[in-house]
Amino acid sequence: MPIIVNLDVMMAKRKVSLGELAERVDLTPANLSILKTGKAKAVRFSTLEAICKELDCQPGDILEYQAEEE
Repeated sequence: MPIIVNLDVMMAKRKVSLGELAERVDLTPANLSILKTGKAKAVRFSTLEAICKELDCQPGDILEYQAEEE
């Protein structure tokens, strides 16, 4: 998939655990884990906004586009 999720990188930089972030953004740890591992098919803007607010970052710090090699 050409969209790379760097949520784990931002969490490590901010020294925030999965459980702690999940509680702060009102998600279950399981759903946040799905997003963190890149297995999510979609993310709501409200969820992205809450994560960016808690991690003090921009959406581009979490999501990255990488073209697939042909």
